[in-house]
Amino acid sequence: MRTTVVAVVMVMVVMVQAIKPLRDFDPQRFAGKWYRVGLAYDSPSFAPYRDKLKVSMGTITLTSSGNFNLTMWDATPLGCQVKSYLYEKTSTPGLFTYFSTRHNMVKDITVVDTNYTDYALVLKHKVFNREYTQVALYGRSPRVKHEVFNKFRAFAFSRSFPRDSILTPPPAENCPASGSGR
Repeated sequence: MRTTVVAVVMVMVVMVQAIKPLRDFDPQRFAGKWYRVGLAYDSPSFAPYRDKLKVSMGTITLTSSGNFNLTMWDATPLGCQVKSYLYEKTSTPGLFTYFSTRHNMVKDITVVDTNYTDYALVLKHKVFNREYTQVALYGRSPRVKHEVFNKFRAFAFSRSFPRDSILTPPPAENCPASGSGR
């Protein structure tokens, strides 16, 4: 039994290490407005909120030091909430770290795939007492092509997400309020 557990852990570590950032990642082209139009997340504490998730909008601003400032607007039962994050660059282009206040730890952000004009596939990951992993699909508009959703779902399945944890939420209404975040 112990050998099996060790083998499973080793396979999980190899799978995580196998995900590499997009080759030739261009931070200038990545900056701008994005909508989170898909999310794969299987945290048991998130499960009761899956049906409440809406498309959220964010803006990414490139800093002079090469980091990203991210401002996200999320529609919640309490209204439109604004959150800000600092994605710090690493020595690997397309790989960033940020401090998760919810989990009280630094997590990795990997831009797995993007064409810069339509979509971006992003992996958030950290192993610490348990694995914290999310796959997010971002679009330059609140709607992306069917083929892009299929690519997102295939990637989420490859990361062992169950079907019910792969979400494509409906659009949020008036979040951010008209004129904000543009």
